[in-house]
Amino acid sequence: MTVTLPDELLRSVNLTEDELKTEFAVALFQREILTLGQAALLADLPQLDFQRALASRQIALHYDVEDLEYDLERVSRLSVA
Repeated sequence: MTVTLPDELLRSVNLTEDELKTEFAVALFQREILTLGQAALLADLPQLDFQRALASRQIALHYDVEDLEYDLERVSRLSVA
């Protein structure tokens, strides 16, 4: 899926495209719509860097068994490729 935003909008909020992706991912993670792994993927960041982004905003991790299973499945798919 591709989302297109006008360049004027990005300039008006003073964010780069990468910063906007991170902000969007943080918001969806904070609302518990995305898991940690999914949010890091959306932000196009390594999971540790995404965790740092959360920490800088003082957002606690909510990482449960479902998150772990998702991440383990993703790692197994990556190791097969």
